[in-house]
Amino acid sequence: MRTYNETLALRVAERLMHIPNVEEKKMFSGLVFMVNGKMCLGVSKESMMVRLDPNTLESLSDKDGWQQMVMGGRPMKGYISVSEDVLGRNDELDFWVNLALAFNPLAKASKKK
Repeated sequence: MRTYNETLALRVAERLMHIPNVEEKKMFSGLVFMVNGKMCLGVSKESMMVRLDPNTLESLSDKDGWQQMVMGGRPMKGYISVSEDVLGRNDELDFWVNLALAFNPLAKASKKK
């Protein structure tokens, strides 16, 4: 059984090919793209997780197909889910990937266990 959208994952991977220190990890029943050791993007069955500056959410009010990610009933600050419905167009996918990449240098790395 397919746990994530492999076509979308390949399209995301293509956009990250030119960037050093990209690692793909299977987690959260999907595929997560780590950039410089930090979670950046993730692909699940029907959406893409985007890690971004939480202060940019207001500026996205005119964009369709995204919502704040919620885990355990609590909103996850700085993480949104973008529906695959809007990611069919390359310019839309590029917009979300670039938003995540722009925030990556500012993102905190998770603590190593």
